Amino acid sequence: MDTLLRKALRKPTAADTIFLVRDGKDLHHLGFTDDELNYIKRQHRSDHNVVVVNRYKNVLIVAFGETIGTRSIRNEAYRMRGDEAQLQLNKARVERTVVFNVTADKEEVLAFTEGLLLGNYTFGKYKKKNKKKDNTLEQVDIYDNDISEEDLEELRILTEAVFVARDFVNEPVAYLNATKFAEEMQALGKEVNAKVDVFNKKKLESLKMGGLLAVNRGSIDPPTFTIIEWKPKNAQNKKPYVFVGKGVVYDTGGLSLKPTNFMDTMKCDMAGGAAVAGAMYAIARAKLPMYVIGLVPATDNRPDGNAYTPGDVITMHDGTTVEVLNTDAEGRMILADALSYAKEYNPELVVDIATLTGAAARAIGPQAIVGMEAKADDEFEQIKRVGSLSHERIVEFPFWDEYKESLKSKIADLKNIGGVEAGAITAGKFLEHFTSYPYIHLDIAAPAFLDKRSGYRGEGGTGVGVRLFYNFIKSKVE
Repeated sequence: MDTLLRKALRKPTAADTIFLVRDGKDLHHLGFTDDELNYIKRQHRSDHNVVVVNRYKNVLIVAFGETIGTRSIRNEAYRMRGDEAQLQLNKARVERTVVFNVTADKEEVLAFTEGLLLGNYTFGKYKKKNKKKDNTLEQVDIYDNDISEEDLEELRILTEAVFVARDFVNEPVAYLNATKFAEEMQALGKEVNAKVDVFNKKKLESLKMGGLLAVNRGSIDPPTFTIIEWKPKNAQNKKPYVFVGKGVVYDTGGLSLKPTNFMDTMKCDMAGGAAVAGAMYAIARAKLPMYVIGLVPATDNRPDGNAYTPGDVITMHDGTTVEVLNTDAEGRMILADALSYAKEYNPELVVDIATLTGAAARAIGPQAIVGMEAKADDEFEQIKRVGSLSHERIVEFPFWDEYKESLKSKIADLKNIGGVEAGAITAGKFLEHFTSYPYIHLDIAAPAFLDKRSGYRGEGGTGVGVRLFYNFIKSKVE
């Protein structure tokens, strides 16, 4: 759900209000009674950082900020408190609230509001409509003289871009097949004046994108390859930054069929493509003066009569031959073609993002993204710093050439899987083969889709990667 975000022009009096404070000393002169002040302080001493005072005619919330730790830790604490505040407001059936900054920093106020807005998201498209909505909160006003309309507009853009990605991930394949996914990205591009081209199956055949075409062979729906280009006249870079997102709109595993319970959430296997689409939408809508391209190869992976099989040898876009030993290692097949195609742009840097391996999920869980780099040391350090600030953290895995050994095939240039060990790394090494430029690989298998609610990330599609990519490109603006 989209929440209206506005700047409050006057100090709230009788409105439902959230007060952002650092400690109990900040509570005086805010209109609380002595009994209310004592209650708030007792709750805070009991480790409650978000305290609700329900006067019935209005709901007042006091959110205590984090005063210790790094900048990234403090901001994340504010995001989580923003999420907790929206839960309390929705529980009280509040429709509109004012965030009143008493002593927080500007960045902390924005982080709090970001958590509040992101936490207020719901995906109710397929629920029977009724008068009692899950979330009642529809409008948030911010009272803070230091926050400008430009600050609020950027926050609107970023949260709505995350919602775009979440909606894509939460949609079932019955609606969002590869063709529909491409159409939706075209519509987003049109809205923000970004150029969007979609390659159909015939075009992909002419480009000899063997990996994408092979994965698609078991589907009755054609594959697509979507190119989103943002190249403003005032772009500060000549060589583009390229984001590549895995767009497997549903993954059965193909003939290497997954167990049923492993398929339950496989509509999320295009979360990388959704992240690229959402990030490109935000970058273009914010008119960041940077040349950026998004590439999203898309198909579903099904075990129909003509599906590609273990033992097949596939010729990829760059001419590399790949021996298929597991059709469930399909994401790297379609990404490899896209990474090869990215050479056409002579890019400054290419970053791919994908729900690629269970190995990455098992290694670190949903708390972070697995990342690797080749020829991009400085860029990788920068994207890690940005990820820490937005709390889309990246854990670096080794990318040593010794890991290539397990990808050697007796009958082709490569196998599409390595051994039983270091699966996340060997998947990245497979993809690296198709690059010749500075390259970063991000595996979001764990944080892309959550079975149960986790703060402002919600439940289901999280939109992970959108804020990371947007803030990374923003950090490049001089």
